[in-house]
Amino acid sequence: MKTIDRRSAIKTLGLGALGAAGLSAALPAQAQEAVNWRMQALWDGGTTPQKFEERFVKRVAELTDGKFKIELFSAGQLVPANQAFDAVRGGAFQMMKTFDGYEAGKIPGLAFTSTVPFGFPEADQYEAWFYELGGLELAREAYAPAGLFYIAPTVYGPEPIHSKVPINSIADLKGKKGRFVGLASTVMGALGVAVTPLPTSEVYSALDKGVIDLADRGDLTANLEAGLAEVAKYIVMPGPHQPTTATSYVANRAAYERLPAPYKAALAAAARETSAALRQHILVADGKALEAFKEKGVTVTSLDPKELAQARVEVVETWKKAAGGNANAVKILDSQVAFLKRLGLLS
Repeated sequence: MKTIDRRSAIKTLGLGALGAAGLSAALPAQAQEAVNWRMQALWDGGTTPQKFEERFVKRVAELTDGKFKIELFSAGQLVPANQAFDAVRGGAFQMMKTFDGYEAGKIPGLAFTSTVPFGFPEADQYEAWFYELGGLELAREAYAPAGLFYIAPTVYGPEPIHSKVPINSIADLKGKKGRFVGLASTVMGALGVAVTPLPTSEVYSALDKGVIDLADRGDLTANLEAGLAEVAKYIVMPGPHQPTTATSYVANRAAYERLPAPYKAALAAAARETSAALRQHILVADGKALEAFKEKGVTVTSLDPKELAQARVEVVETWKKAAGGNANAVKILDSQVAFLKRLGLLS
């Protein structure tokens, strides 16, 4: 076996326990073949989240001494965003960054691997479920029948609700028209919102024209950059529909299984690094974005924690209905509910 030089050893040590364990158990990357993949992300070019995807693919290349290269494309560059699932499944390209909730209609378990409305209030809690309590394996079980492999999540904090009218309590949501996706659309519908699952690109115009009263769209910085301060003068932050968020790296299963072990380890390590880096960035950026929204005349409010705790208890039945008796979805939900109880967030 070729001796690993000092430079390679330093790289391996920089992975943390997850990546180092995988890479040290396999042949050095220098001995592996060159692999070229294509990946389509969720984000538009030049946006902050897309810049973190650039860091992700760069890191994968670094960890494999340039042998595993992923060509990154922004949303819609290869196929329309709503066709990425089928395109990766069919092998048109090897990998996507996605929000699992988009496919919850096909795969019920994915409703719970993207966000849990009124669920985990801290991103570390949600990420701990993935890495410490079998969430990764359950997400992989959900994707497997579709010929796809769930690599890892990118977990970060809450997303806001932008509204044209004041929202000071959960009761204020009733009768409003709103844009939500995934499990959030089911839960918000149960709370009396008339839900419209519009594409992200249509949120600004729908608010502007009064087609909807309120919307989930993305993180605060992205929404500021998209001009939502011009069309919605109220923000609820954190948004109870999405107290924590997970997007995910998903690959064509056959392509993933052909990868050498060090390349698989590099994907896992780079994904977890990206998750932490983006979460920390958003934590700082959210404060700056909120100040910018306020300067533009936007009112920012938060819902009462006691009201949110009571709503969490009440929406458990809605979560169960969303699982729909699907075996994988029920396993995921039962695991999450058990953890929420252990954390003292459900009785």
